[in-house]
Amino acid sequence: MYGVKMKNKIAGILLIVIINICYMDIFVCAKETPDELTDLYAQSAVLMDADSGRILFGKNEEKILPMASTTKIMTCILALEHMEYNQTIEVSKAAASQPKVHLGVREGERFYIRDLLYSLMLESHNDSAVMIAEGIAGSVDKFSDLMNLKAQELGCADTYFITPNGLDAKDENGRHSTTASDLARIMRYCIQGSEKSEEFLNITRTKAYQFSDVENMRSYSCSNHNAFLGMMEGVLSGKTGFTNEAGYCYVAALKRGERTFIVSLLACGWPNNKTYKWKDTKRLMEYGLSNYEYRNLYQEWEDQKISVINGAEKKSVAVGIEENDKEILLLALDSEEAELKVMLQDKVNAPIQKNQTVGHIIYYLDDEVLKIYDIVSMEDVRERNYLWCLIKVSGLFLLQNVS
Repeated sequence: MYGVKMKNKIAGILLIVIINICYMDIFVCAKETPDELTDLYAQSAVLMDADSGRILFGKNEEKILPMASTTKIMTCILALEHMEYNQTIEVSKAAASQPKVHLGVREGERFYIRDLLYSLMLESHNDSAVMIAEGIAGSVDKFSDLMNLKAQELGCADTYFITPNGLDAKDENGRHSTTASDLARIMRYCIQGSEKSEEFLNITRTKAYQFSDVENMRSYSCSNHNAFLGMMEGVLSGKTGFTNEAGYCYVAALKRGERTFIVSLLACGWPNNKTYKWKDTKRLMEYGLSNYEYRNLYQEWEDQKISVINGAEKKSVAVGIEENDKEILLLALDSEEAELKVMLQDKVNAPIQKNQTVGHIIYYLDDEVLKIYDIVSMEDVRERNYLWCLIKVSGLFLLQNVS
């Protein structure tokens, strides 16, 4: 029995892989841009459902662009995951020489890394980013390796990190860059995928923070520059960014009730258009709130019968869905309905056990698989084999003799 179940599981996994490879081009949905989002300022933008990771709206979402200080969300979450309690770092020459915006540290000073995370996320200090990277991994290069490894784990195929602060950079492997879709994936991990998500949210929502170096020789004060925190109800987090090459960039998360949205923007204007990112973010968030609600996309599938080859008493067997969970809740438009693909054998060889998998029903929305249900036999069917025939004949013989 264990072997049958294991084979069914392996078959199910292979099925998902085959389906995604074979049908991904068929189910790509070319949605029209909503009227209210036709003239976004950002060259690249994404609205994501944080719970499912589904992209609800995209504008050039796979275009590779520099992301400036939005980089620091990855720096922050990795530091939280790797740092030791009350870990400190001594300021290196490289950290002390970072350009503005910077904390203004001096070589040889010592800081608690936890304090530097507030400097990193509230004021976006570039020297704090380098100190954190050196404290966690020993060097900026080794920390960037951690960043790229995490990006790969999150499915960010078009992201490449060189620096922990997001300053424009290039090397032999490419330039420091991402896509709007990848940036949204990283923020999704930061706010709800990491075991340190709550700490990340607490830091990025802090309005002001004060600290000093380890020796209490100098004190510092940080104020949160994420103005969007006060622009809409339910804002969870956000990070701004700007360089001459990247322009204004922004990534933010908002939660209302059971719905959580993420917006990411790249190349959203250059000076003097600093407010474009707030306008685009608000429009995308309002679009999500106005148009997307949780809906059950499950559709009933009636039980059927399929032919049985070499069945003892039956030539067909009833099949249906074994799952009791017939609910596929997803943020969706009123007009969106799931597509079903039924993969069911026309006939099956006896013997058949009750709850034996004989097919699958795959639910799609756009090009994404939402859920796969097993279609199973609703009853046992014995095989018409030599032993069965012998028993049957013996039974008839005994019945005749009794008569």
